[in-house]
Parts: sequence; C-alpha cells; structure tokens
Amino acid sequence: MKRLSALITALLLVLLPAAPARAATAAYSGTLADGATWIADVPASWNGTLLLFSHGFGSLTAADAPDPATKQALLDRGYALAGSSYDPHGSLWALASAARDQFATLDAVVALIGRPRLTIALGVSMGGLISTQEAERAGHHHRLDAAVSTCGLLGGGVDLNNYQLDGEYALSRLLAPTATIPLVGYASPADGAAAAGQLSSLATAAQATAAGRARVALGTALLNMPTWSASQATPPVSAEGIAQAQYEWLVATLPFVMPSRYFIELSAGGNASWNAGVNYAALLSHSPYRTTVEALYRSAGLSLHADLTDLTRHASVQADRSAVASLTRTSTLTGNLDVPTLTMHTLYDQLAPVEYENRYAQQASGPLLRQSFVARRGHCAFVPSEFIAAIQAAEHRAVTGRWDATATTQALQKAALALSLNDAPAFVNFHPGPFVSHRWAWLS
Repeated sequence: MKRLSALITALLLVLLPAAPARAATAAYSGTLADGATWIADVPASWNGTLLLFSHGFGSLTAADAPDPATKQALLDRGYALAGSSYDPHGSLWALASAARDQFATLDAVVALIGRPRLTIALGVSMGGLISTQEAERAGHHHRLDAAVSTCGLLGGGVDLNNYQLDGEYALSRLLAPTATIPLVGYASPADGAAAAGQLSSLATAAQATAAGRARVALGTALLNMPTWSASQATPPVSAEGIAQAQYEWLVATLPFVMPSRYFIELSAGGNASWNAGVNYAALLSHSPYRTTVEALYRSAGLSLHADLTDLTRHASVQADRSAVASLTRTSTLTGNLDVPTLTMHTLYDQLAPVEYENRYAQQASGPLLRQSFVARRGHCAFVPSEFIAAIQAAEHRAVTGRWDATATTQALQKAALALSLNDAPAFVNFHPGPFVSHRWAWLS
C-alpha cells in the first residue's frame, strides 16, 4: 500500500504543472529627511521598469505594492517596486508630504540601482490620488513616464468631505431633525465613531417604514453608495433593491468614513467642508440615483420637494477658509497631466465613488488620460492580472507615444487573461454618472 501511495505521489509530481520559480529579489530600505521610511524590491531579472507605489489611507508604514499576491506577480515578471510610508509625524491623511516623499524615495532608489528604463507611478485609494498628483507634477526633471491610478480619491480632500457631509446631513436632518449629531469639527476619531453609530441606528430603525426607507435612500444617493451589495446575488434593477443595497453599504461604511474625517481635518487645520448655500434639489436633479429616490418617495406618499426644500433651508455648516485653502493646496487635482495616466475603478466602490472618474475626465480630457472599469464590488477590489494589464498599457503608451488600443476594455481584458493567473479579470465598458457634490462656486 505504501509503495502504491509513493507511486501515485511520484506520478502527480510529474503530471501537475510546477509552480513558477520565484526570482531572486534584492530588498532595500531607508529613511528620508522628514523621517519617512521607504522600501524597494528589485528582482535579479529586472525588466527595467520601476513602479513607484503609493499606498492608501490608514497606515504610515512603507509599502511598495497593493497586496502580497500582486507584489509577487509583479516581481515574477521583472518589475522593480518602491514606495514610502509618508511623513510619520503627520496625519494619516498624508497628502501634505506624500508626493514629496514618493519622489524622494525615487531619488534614493535610483541612486542605489541606477536609472530605470521607465518609471511608472502606481497608487490605490488615497494613493490613487497621490499617484495622479505625481502625474500632474512629473514634468520637472522628467521624474515619471506614466501613471496608473486605481480606486483613486480623485475628487480630492475637499470633495471627499463635502459629499460625505451632504449624505450624512440629509440622514441626520430627515431622520432626527431635533437631535444634535456632530458632522464636522471632531476632536478625535471617537467623536466621528459616535456620530456614525447614531446615524447607523437611525437608518436601521427607518427601514421599518416606507417613509423611512425613502429618506434613507435620499441620504445614500447623496453619499454615492454602491447599488449592489454582498447579500444580493445579482445587481438589482428595482428601486427597492437598489435602496436596500445602498442601505447595507451605508451601515458598513459610516463607521470608517466618519472617524476618518478627523484625520483630514487634522491635516487641513480645521473643517474644510460646508453646505451653507447648497441647493439640495439641484444636487439630486443631477444624481445618477435620482430616479430611485423619486420612486421610493412616490411609493411612500412623501413630498420629495418638501424634504429637499427643508434640507436647503437648514443647511448651515460653514468651512474654515484657511482649512479649505490648505486642503485645496495639498489634496486636490488640477487635471493638468504631465504624463500618460490610466485610471482603474470598480463599478461598486463604497469609499471612492466611481462618479469621481466622471469628474476627473472633465478636468483632464485629452490624449494623456484613459479610464478603465472593473465589474466588481468593493473598494480597490482588483486582482493581480488587472493591475498588471493596466501597467502594461501604461508602459506601451510611455514607450511608443501612443495608446493604440491597449487601454480599451477589450484589450485590457485580453491582456489580463493572457497572464494566465486564473484570477477572473473583469474589465467592462462603463460610463459613470456625474459627481454632484463638487462646488467650487461657493468659495467665492
């Protein structure tokens, strides 16, 4: 019996495909002048492309890839990786130092390994905002050749806080008009967590009535919540199904986004969001979720006009202008790209609304920008083949000066499948609706 077992094992070792050999990798690390740390990994079979990776919100630890699986897949294909922690003495919203620290990391790595054939910025979430900032600042000394920005907070810090304020205010005002629920000016993350608990409880209680569900739907529409939740087998098409999905995302997301506001306010030196003077009927009229809200209000026998008028009349949050100026300087985008940039976004993103892509396309329309979309739920929920296909498209543009067809949905999907990583890439054609909470006009 033992002999038979050994024979079967031997046969399996012959018949089953061997795992790809892991290339030898040299690891480097260092510290920058502001105390930021950096790391780099360079495979022995380096292909000449260096990826300058910008990590997302929530940590001030150096990282040089989105996740372990993607890191290994990139190293196996010869890519060198580098990335910094950002300034460890600042806020978790590290935009004041991030681009500077990333470029300083690039200088430190180049001094050790030599000049790359190509340097491509890669970022996720807050890091997607950072990598796009780098793409807008890359002209000086030709620091970058291209950028890939994924699940990026492309609206920047001001739009981020404002759209969240819009939705949270609507929930607070419509569900508990006499309650005092602080929405800005947090002294600690715990203040935001407490407020998130209050709003989540109100939204959950409101699910018991048609009127409550309609009002929650208005709040989740302004929050740009995704329309397909984990409890639903397929994307819903009915107003009720969409509202249910957005409610489920709401209660899962508020405990993260509301405490996170503290760190943005810390970075800005005050509250940089406002709704005084905002016309909520005008916001909803342009929202991709307007018809869902209207259908639920009709079913509930409520006046949507009356609720929107009430929201507009009582909107009174004022921004600290110096905080707005600070966050505008450190944490926004201009659309003036210096290098080719490919963005990638999931269709159902609870933390970086896919509508941000619509907003940035208006800012940066032109030959340098291409956008791609993945049919998946969740923030930054990409698989390694999708990252690599996007990077390959950016490489092609950097080398040839042309996108050709490499950044099309079909080409990206084909390239991802050709990698044979068996991770089910899901590039799809998609056009996001408008992002409705951008409001520079109120600054003047």
